[in-house]
Amino acid sequence: MNVVQIEQDIAMCETKFPSLICRPVAAQFMASDLIALFELEEGDKGVGVSIEKHYRLVPADQMTREDLETYRRRSETD
Repeated sequence: MNVVQIEQDIAMCETKFPSLICRPVAAQFMASDLIALFELEEGDKGVGVSIEKHYRLVPADQMTREDLETYRRRSETD
């Protein structure tokens, strides 16, 4: 993740959409089937990670109904 690019994205959002709250995100592959998603924020010390979550990528046929229900309930509280 390039901090300069993130700072430019935040500045663009503030210019084009001044009445909205900018919530920049980034993704990074960690392994062949693992991805990290980050929500970033600007602070006194510059851009930093405010939330980091990791997800394992699996084929759709390996997802169970219980998995989908778990994700549905989790997304309602996020």
